[in-house]
Amino acid sequence: MTLLPDPTPRRVVARVLVESPLPQLDRLFDYSVPPRLRDVMAPGIRVKVPLRSAGRIADAFVVDLVDGSDHVGELSEVEDVVSEVSVLAPEVWRLARAVADRAGGSASDVLRLAVPPRQVRVEKAWLAGPAAETASGADADSAPPAEADRAAAPAEITGYRAGGLLDLVPARGRAAVDAIPLLVELAEGGGWVGHWAVTAAQLAAVALASGDNAIVAVPDYRDEDQVLRALGAVVPADSIVRLDSRQSNADRYRALLRARGDDPVVIVGNRSVLLAPSVRLGVMVVFDDGDPLFSEPLSPYVHARDTALVRQTQQGSALVFLGHARSTDVQRLVEVGFLAEVRPDPRYQPKVIPTSQQAAHDGFAARARIPSTAWSEARAAVEHGPVLVQVAHPGYSPRLACTECGDTARCLRCNGPVVQRQQGAQPACSWCGALAAGWRCQTCEGTVMKPVGAGAARTADELGKAFPGVRVVVADGTRPITHVDGEPALIVATRGAEPIAAGGYQAVLLLDGERMLARESLRVAEDCLRWWANATALAARRAPVVLVGVGGALASALATWELARFASSELSDRRQLRFPPAVRVATVTGTVDTVARALSELPSDVRGETLGPVDVPEAGVRAIVRFDVGRGAEVAQVLRSQVIRAATERRKAIGQKRGRPVSTLRVRFDDVEPFTD
Repeated sequence: MTLLPDPTPRRVVARVLVESPLPQLDRLFDYSVPPRLRDVMAPGIRVKVPLRSAGRIADAFVVDLVDGSDHVGELSEVEDVVSEVSVLAPEVWRLARAVADRAGGSASDVLRLAVPPRQVRVEKAWLAGPAAETASGADADSAPPAEADRAAAPAEITGYRAGGLLDLVPARGRAAVDAIPLLVELAEGGGWVGHWAVTAAQLAAVALASGDNAIVAVPDYRDEDQVLRALGAVVPADSIVRLDSRQSNADRYRALLRARGDDPVVIVGNRSVLLAPSVRLGVMVVFDDGDPLFSEPLSPYVHARDTALVRQTQQGSALVFLGHARSTDVQRLVEVGFLAEVRPDPRYQPKVIPTSQQAAHDGFAARARIPSTAWSEARAAVEHGPVLVQVAHPGYSPRLACTECGDTARCLRCNGPVVQRQQGAQPACSWCGALAAGWRCQTCEGTVMKPVGAGAARTADELGKAFPGVRVVVADGTRPITHVDGEPALIVATRGAEPIAAGGYQAVLLLDGERMLARESLRVAEDCLRWWANATALAARRAPVVLVGVGGALASALATWELARFASSELSDRRQLRFPPAVRVATVTGTVDTVARALSELPSDVRGETLGPVDVPEAGVRAIVRFDVGRGAEVAQVLRSQVIRAATERRKAIGQKRGRPVSTLRVRFDDVEPFTD
């Protein structure tokens, strides 16, 4: 008997995520794949789909292809394929969905950070090359490279109390690793880098030697440069992929396609690199997770540390939080047993000298805010090489005040603080940039301003007088300098902008400590300790590091290099006060009615720990919801449903009556800014 072909063709359904900021569209939609597109349809590609409610065509990612749908009724068809290149890897989709749910946000907002805009020329070049098969969608089931193609594993990392740090990678371990506070000279003219960069590079090399990928996330381009230099000494250059926000869209797109390939690579970048595709992920290394640059400023505001934690849980890779000073968040993970603890050998402890009770005797040194011990150490050290002077603020004078009443000088246009960038320069607003010509004090009508405090430029002027004949270099945000030579000089740098000196600094002076600590913030103490520790790590072996104007527990922690103990003490205080990271928080902002309704849907015990609501200028009111870490999924689900509800009502209200005030609601998880005065 001859079998006739089935008259009813198989229905192929594409499950897609629409690229839209609307929270009510944050789910997968089913679309029928027309016969003309079936040969090119694949998971991870970009397509165009119709939106019935809006009557328009939207961009979307194909997440999956299935044989049927639970949808009752006729399915709309996929309009067209934007590109046949699969840019959304399955592991990236799972990660985006998970971190968005954790933060009460939209997966499409996460993918906007993970997948750069399409670049047609880059695609064409990629498809024309030998990697065409990889770019078209080959990924998870590809075989690892042959043994002969793998990189050789590096030797053990020295300098730690117990060996076996590299064993974390094959064992898929999780650890908080305290970096050794030293500089290392790379072979063959590779320059000087922090020991932490060498540690990160060697951890990545172990993964690469096993045929796996590695991801190294750092705060900014200075750190990235060090990692790239260190990697160049231990892995082949063609196995290093740079993927960060400073690149052009074309370069980011090219890097994304390389990361999607079959060959093992090390992917280096800033916070968004943790969203890079990597199906065979051997290790993730996150350096200095306490740096605020790891906090994503765009919705859903997911911190890079949380992205790494979620991804490690999903893919089972090794995970290392590396840094000179631990954040309280990492310390909490150590204390609950999620992270192991790896400490340096005590022999590598730096020489830190607190001078909180000392004063300067020399007039020029006093104006430069240098006490007697710091003066003596700097005077002796600068004969042999560079000396680092860390200050709190850039510019000439960080604050100008009225000579008559002493009030801070404010801009007459926007009320921002007026500053002086250079000596003799016209004072200007630090917010809007308007020159303070014709300035008049709003309190007493005075017309003369005086400088208060000293920025990097003014400190450099005073040091030039205190150290006649010594070269003075200023490094800050407007004058970025990444490296200096080993010749005698005074390097005045703002926190985070300190250059690397060949051979290390012969002395480090940490000024303005009391000014840094004066900032009202939940994290001010751990931030200051991190800034000082990172600067200390730039000193030569056993070179003096002088901490000026700070005493107590912070000075003791830095002097004894018991930074983890201080983080533990801070965390203990947060537990008693029910502050992050001992608990999680969510800020709920909107109109009085929408905020009250959102709070009413929370469990009663969570509502009982809510702070506020309080008025927020131009935003309505804000409440801070506190809850135990284990309640995160429950709270996120409730608040997310209220965001969708408010957005739906807003859309209806706009449709009914244009110009009418409508309800809005915004939720942000794990934001500590409300605790900053």
